[in-house]
Order: sequence, then structure tokens, then C-alpha cells
Amino acid sequence: MSKSGALDLATGVGGKIKKEDVQSAVDQYEKYHVSYGGDEETRKANYSDMVNKYYDLATSFYEFGWGESFHFAPRWKGESLRESIKRHEHFLALQLGLKPRMKVLDVGCGIGGPLREIARFSSASITGLNNNEYQISRGTELNRIAGLSESCNFVKADFMKMPFSDDTFDSIYAIEATCHAPDAVGCYKEIYRVLKPGQCFAAYEWCMTDHFDPNNESHQKTKSEIELGNGLPDIRTTRECLDALKLAGFEVVWEKDLAVDSPVSWYLPLDTSRFSITSFRLTAFGRLITRTMVKTLEFMGIAPEGSNRVSSFLEKAAEGLVEGRRYSHQCTSLWLGSLFQVAEKCQKHVFDCCRNHTSPCLDC
Repeated sequence: MSKSGALDLATGVGGKIKKEDVQSAVDQYEKYHVSYGGDEETRKANYSDMVNKYYDLATSFYEFGWGESFHFAPRWKGESLRESIKRHEHFLALQLGLKPRMKVLDVGCGIGGPLREIARFSSASITGLNNNEYQISRGTELNRIAGLSESCNFVKADFMKMPFSDDTFDSIYAIEATCHAPDAVGCYKEIYRVLKPGQCFAAYEWCMTDHFDPNNESHQKTKSEIELGNGLPDIRTTRECLDALKLAGFEVVWEKDLAVDSPVSWYLPLDTSRFSITSFRLTAFGRLITRTMVKTLEFMGIAPEGSNRVSSFLEKAAEGLVEGRRYSHQCTSLWLGSLFQVAEKCQKHVFDCCRNHTSPCLDC
């Protein structure tokens, strides 16, 4: 089960980083970002270090406030956040047609919340790929507790350089994870390589709509806050994501911005003007309690120095996400996974005749 207590949160901050080094890690992480003098190229060149530091610092906060699945979901009226997250994961499994004995890869799996839920739902065998040692150790323990150690496992590796043979997996998915990649085409090419011919890859992606104006200072400020608070080298547009899939060799079978017609806004849990009993820790009062608790535990030496700064940039990200969505047609319609895309790797005999084309499946 999720670590939900104050002491769990406090002792988890920093992940595998030595507690005396957490403050320094926060310094180094913040310096990658615009408001601390960083830039996009530096973040992309050092994405592995940046993202690892981010998840070492932020994972215990995620688990404390959100649970085991670190993503949003479109919601129906009367549906709780947890219920919507589970349905979101089931929807992905159904779109991929996951079945017992299928060998599936979860790219950028976090601590494995979706992996376990999808494994229970589909009876498929799922491997979680993750480059963060702390999240893997936490996920392995949660697999054991859930009784899923035989059907679910983890591999520590970079998704830009996967340690798998070509044509290994029956299906692959990613939930708000490949946004951490410095190069979408390179990441998708690796996914394409390890996916069996004729099979599909599905993803929920962080994206910006065409309403984002790079010359608008307010838009850029919101974007940089989201990048800081979510460990992102950059945020791509929906068009860039779809084009990257095609350049990697995939045929896009279906894509949709699921945020557009969601009955309940995906960002509602982050909106401090709202109150919710079921998501109390995410409300304005709940955040105040968490903030005060973290400050107190840091002062007492129970939480490492720098914990409150982590809490602060995570809150900034939440504010940025709500602000970005509120701009509506004037700014980013940013959504954690608003773009749902299903892409197919063409069959071997088709691919062989397409090697000289720019977009294999589309040209044959």
C-alpha cells in the first residue's frame, strides 16, 4: 500500500540520495531550470541526472498526496480521483487488447501503480522500465505486497537506450513518462525497435496545444514553472508528438485530446478554489497542513534540509498547470496525458519494402 503517513513522507524525501546531500541535490536540480538560470539545452544534455534527482526528491510527496499512480485522468461526474485513475488505466489496457500471457512493457513506470492495476485487470505479464533506483526499490516492495511479483517486474535502464532485443514485446505503453525524454523521435524509435511487428504502442502524453505563444512572457513563465515542478526538459506540442511517432516508423492509428470533452476537468484536484473530502490533501487547507508539517519535520531534523523547497516547487507546478488550463484558448491547454495516441508497428514484410521511405507505414 502507499506510504501515506507524515513520517513516511519525511523519511522518503531524497530517495536514494544521502539525507545530508538532499539540500545540495535541490540546488543542483533547480539550477537546470529557467527561474534559476538554467536553459533547455542544458536540461536535455543532462536529462538523466535531472530526472533522477527530480524523482528522488519528489516521489515521497507524490505517493503521500496522490497514491501509487502518478498521473491525472479525465473524470465522469460523481467519480472520485482514484476511480478515474483506475478507469484511465483500464481504458489503455482495452485499447491495446491486453490479454493473459502477453509480454508488455511499461515505459517510465514510476513506482508501478498503473503496472499493477493493468496486470490485475488484463492478466498480462508486465515489465516496468525505470531509470530511478529508489522508485524501482519502492515498486518492487509494492509488487510483493500486492502478490504480483511473478507477473510484474522492473528493469533499471534509460528509455533512450533500452537493454532489450529487437521485437521483444507484444505491447508497449507509456503514461506521462516520455515527456522526460530529451528527444521524442529517439525515444519512440527505441520503443519501435523492441515492439513486435504488427503490434501497438499507446501513450498518454504531456502536450501543449497550438494556442501556446512562445513570445508571450506569461505563457513562458507558466511553462517554466511546470517544467521545474515536473522534471521536464521541455514540453512538446501535440503536433510534435504525433510527427515524432511517424518519424520513428509508427503508423498513428488513433489520437485524441481527452481533456477536450471531459465532464469533470482533469486539473480539478489541483484547483485550490475547490474543496474535496476524498482528495483533502490536495485542497488549499490540505496543502497548508502538509507545508506546515514538512517545515516542522525539517526543523526537527526528521525530514532532510531542502524538503520544504521540494514541496514549494511541486506546489508551483500545480499552480502552473491550473493556470495553463485556465488560459483556455489564450494559452497552453496543458494536460498530463491529454493526448492519447495509439500507434502500430507495421508487419515485417511491409517494413522491409519501406526502408527507403521517410514514413514507412504511411507510404506503402
